[in-house]
Amino acid sequence: MMYQPPFTLNGSILSLVTEIAQSVGRLSAQPEHANALRLRRINRIRTVQGSLAIEGNTLSEEQITAILDGKRIIAPPKDVQEARNALAVYEQLEAWQPASEQHLLDAHALLMKGLIDDAGHYRQGGVGVMKGDQVVHMAPPANRVSKLMRDLLHWLEITDQPPLIASCVFHYEFEFIHPFADGNGRMGRLWQTLILSRWQPLFAHVPVESLVHAHQAEYYAAINDSTQQADSAPFIVFMLSMLRDAILSVIPQVTPQVAPQVAALLKHVVGEVSREKLQAALGLADRKSFRERYLRPALDAGLIAMTRPDKPNSRLQCYYLTELGKQASCVSAVTA
Repeated sequence: MMYQPPFTLNGSILSLVTEIAQSVGRLSAQPEHANALRLRRINRIRTVQGSLAIEGNTLSEEQITAILDGKRIIAPPKDVQEARNALAVYEQLEAWQPASEQHLLDAHALLMKGLIDDAGHYRQGGVGVMKGDQVVHMAPPANRVSKLMRDLLHWLEITDQPPLIASCVFHYEFEFIHPFADGNGRMGRLWQTLILSRWQPLFAHVPVESLVHAHQAEYYAAINDSTQQADSAPFIVFMLSMLRDAILSVIPQVTPQVAPQVAALLKHVVGEVSREKLQAALGLADRKSFRERYLRPALDAGLIAMTRPDKPNSRLQCYYLTELGKQASCVSAVTA
């Protein structure tokens, strides 16, 4: 029987997927700017610094920039080696295939070069995840790791789940298995970036890691909640929210231009609101006119999103402001 990771798709997950897809569309539509390469370099440095900081590395973005430029810095040798390895790994991101076990092992060998003896090999002993003096997760026995990883990689190769969801599921399952003696957190986050970059190349330059670092306690709490529930949904929700916010952080900050009808609609979208309530609040009797002149333009512009995107015609359907919608709503309020 084919391995199937346990996860449940809920309304929060589907709404976040819709928001991210809309934001990716807007970002992909942006023209290439003259400073695009510089911004990618900055985001890559932020990514490396964030991922290493989660694991206790003390280097700043300025120090990692200096290492990237070939300069010498005064810092613990281990921290410098970790940074050099991580920069080298992300440089090779385009060469690897997400479902390849050999590529996974090669990436780990490069990431942990000079840091552990068995870099590029699965662990040979038991390992637990500690929180202070307490063991919060005991990983599967070492003799099961190879099969578990092959099953997970095979699932990744054949799943019909969209990459946004599949990458989160893989990330959680990878951390649960904890296949290596060290470097599991860095590898899990790296491989999620790789999976997403095969879907949309822009994800190779979105600094998700720095946001995860800023919400490190929530990151570990989401992993723990998923383990306790035997369902990776809590972790999926957390990572999707990080992805959404990371994408929004790199979208050029341009004030959304909205039609008067859409601006009027946004004023009444407080929390989750049904179509009927919005139409009544605007004093509109014609449902078709409301949908064509108010609702649809707001949805197409990514200013509002559905609570049930998988069932657009559901009688329980409601709408809420996206991050872009909140921005547009604030601008409209100021200029009104």
